[in-house]
Amino acid sequence: MKTTFGLRLLILSIPFSLTVLPVLSQTKAQVFDGQTPITWLGLDFTQAKFIGAPVDYGKAEEVNSERISHFYTRSWNYLFMDQPKKFDVAKAVHRATVQYRIEVTQKVDDTIKKDFFSKDPAQFKTLTEQNIGDLVKNYDYQGNTGIGMLFFVDGISKSTSQEGVWVTFVDMQSKTVLYTTYMVGKSGGMGFRNNWADAVYKILQAFYTDPGWAK
Repeated sequence: MKTTFGLRLLILSIPFSLTVLPVLSQTKAQVFDGQTPITWLGLDFTQAKFIGAPVDYGKAEEVNSERISHFYTRSWNYLFMDQPKKFDVAKAVHRATVQYRIEVTQKVDDTIKKDFFSKDPAQFKTLTEQNIGDLVKNYDYQGNTGIGMLFFVDGISKSTSQEGVWVTFVDMQSKTVLYTTYMVGKSGGMGFRNNWADAVYKILQAFYTDPGWAK
C-alpha cells in the first residue's frame, strides 16, 4: 500500500517537474563565439525605402513597387543560395557553414503592398534599435530555433549609391534581439539587381571585421 502511494506521488510530480525546467536561451556572446550554429534568414524589405523616383533607378516599366515586391526581393535573396562563395554568410560570421532558411523573410516580403519610393533624403535611415526589437518580436520564424541572422533593409539611395541595413541576430525561440548594428554599403555593378546586390555583398565583407569579434 505504501509503495503504491509512493509511486502515485512520483507520477504526479513528473509533469510538474517538466514544466519548471528552464528554456535555454541564446546569448550575444554566442553570436561571436565562432561555434554556435547560425541560420541565415535572408533580407527583409518590409521597411525599405528607395530614395528617388522609380525612373532614377531604371526604366519605369522594369523598376516599380510591385516588381520590387514580387520579383527583386526574391532575386536578391536567391543570390545567397545561387552564389554562396560570393555572398559568403558563413565567412562573415566566422563559421565553417551556416543553415539557410530564406523562406522566413521571403514570406513577409511577399506580402508587401506599399509604395517603396520617397523623394525625401531623410527617409534613408529611419529605423532604430527599438524598431528592430519590435519587428523581431512579431516575426514568424516558422518553427526554427537557435540564432537567426537577417538584414533589415532601411534605405537605398540612388543619389549617394548607398544602401543601409540593420545586420541583426535573433534568438528565434524567445524572439529577442541578440545583437544588431547599422551598416552602409556602396552599390556597384551593372543593372538594378546587381547594383544593389553589390552593396549587400560589401556589408557582408565589412561585418567580418566587426568589433564584436575582438571581444
